[in-house]
Amino acid sequence: MSIFIGGAWAYANGSLHLGHISSLLPGDILARYYRLKGENVLYVSGSDCNGTPITVSARQEGVSPKVIADRYHKEFEECFARLGFSYDIYTRTDTLHHHRIVQEIFLELLHNGLIYKKEIEQTYCEHCQQFLPDRYVEGICPVCKEPSRGDQCDNCSTILEPLELLERKCKICSNAPTIRSTEHFYFSLSSFQSILENYTQEAEDQKLWRENAISLTKRYLKEGLQDRAVSRDLPIGVSVPVEGYKDKKIYVWIEAVSGYYTASKLWAKDTNQDDSPFWNSSTQSYYVHGKDNIPFHSIIWPGILAGLGKESLPTHIVSNEYLTLEKKKLSTSKNWAVWVPEILERYEPDSIRYFLTINAPENRDADFSWKEFIYSHNSELLGAYGNLVNRTLKFIENSFDGRLPEKVINSTIQDKVNHLYKDVGECIERTSFKEALEKIFELVRFSNKYFDEQQPWIQVREDVESCKHTLAVCVYLIANLAHILTPFLPFSSEKVKEMINITESKWRAFFVPSQQLSKVYPLFQRIDPVQIKKELERLNNQTV
Repeated sequence: MSIFIGGAWAYANGSLHLGHISSLLPGDILARYYRLKGENVLYVSGSDCNGTPITVSARQEGVSPKVIADRYHKEFEECFARLGFSYDIYTRTDTLHHHRIVQEIFLELLHNGLIYKKEIEQTYCEHCQQFLPDRYVEGICPVCKEPSRGDQCDNCSTILEPLELLERKCKICSNAPTIRSTEHFYFSLSSFQSILENYTQEAEDQKLWRENAISLTKRYLKEGLQDRAVSRDLPIGVSVPVEGYKDKKIYVWIEAVSGYYTASKLWAKDTNQDDSPFWNSSTQSYYVHGKDNIPFHSIIWPGILAGLGKESLPTHIVSNEYLTLEKKKLSTSKNWAVWVPEILERYEPDSIRYFLTINAPENRDADFSWKEFIYSHNSELLGAYGNLVNRTLKFIENSFDGRLPEKVINSTIQDKVNHLYKDVGECIERTSFKEALEKIFELVRFSNKYFDEQQPWIQVREDVESCKHTLAVCVYLIANLAHILTPFLPFSSEKVKEMINITESKWRAFFVPSQQLSKVYPLFQRIDPVQIKKELERLNNQTV
């Protein structure tokens, strides 16, 4: 089976925060799991280097957009690598390759009669002397009456046109923009109404999408799909490949979401492989993002793919709700955020991955609190899992010269492990990552209880063979737990495998032969709870 996984592309205009990682982490869990299953996996993403947010940041700093894009693209690559994200390719939207493929997509849709020209009214700033990109127009959402920008309301997720905003003002100079006529290209999204209705109903029937994606998509469909502008007067981006319109740029509706396809093509080119298996009707695809990106993945991208005659419409929409911070909404403008480069300086990547999974906003908003993060690390990762690994392997190191005992594992224990592989695999495939991790830690707790009840410290004096059996069972449990945890906690899983000297690479239960342990060391270090106060002070002091 071919598995395509697309992680949403972050704007390269500022550092990543935990909200980004919370919504993107499921992609890496999926990719690592499906590779262990032996499936044909392509996991792609990249930095959005063409967007209006980058030109806004560049203007504020007095540098070119490329300086901003280069800075943050490099930072993103480093952060994702340190967090263990295993992309097959991580690229960017300002490459010649991306521009060329996007232009080909545009021309094919134009050729198919799905893109047409239209005279429209657009916001123009007399003070800045330019047509304003949608994100340069700010005002009040006409639906929920909350502050919004001109392309989408973050509060109620309504897709907007700038002229629909109330109390409009230019983001650059804060003056009220005027309205001027201009000609733009439009994508005939409305012609896909019935196709996308059937597609969404099928996804709901098969329970392939998160509930928020179903409800929001149905809302848009009920309102009736509107044709969307696919060109804009923008300073940077992919030029419209039509004579007389080269100064106009292909807008985000087509350009950004097409990054999944252009990245796939770049991977094929760089690795000399064929990417066509990832774009046919048998492909299973997962599109991983936050809920503010739902319509791009459930309506716009399927519409484009249908317009291109592709059979591979997204099968799974993995759309997280929002992550709040200390019970308050994340705000980059107010600096109310935990920035990824900074948290990676102070904490282990597996601690971050564990907390953002066990506390994931899968079906409702979830909160990141420093107290819960540190308590979770100390009690679950260190106190339960790390303790099981350390005390078992240390006991073998001290009492049996580090030689792993080999004994028959009783069928009850084997059944538990076999069932765990099956249950966790099913949870991952239906994108219930939190439930998967909870099931794994149930077996961690069972294993600790087993160790306590068998009392190997007494058995070693009174019945050495029984002691060896106890330890063999614990090593079997630890080895398989580490393997099952590989998609979630890749770094600590690798440490366990190195200590036990195992190289299992398939998604299945396995036995550990009698062999010598490598040097045993603690899997996790305790975090002093005094850090809670320090982190809260740091957070409050940085807030604008």
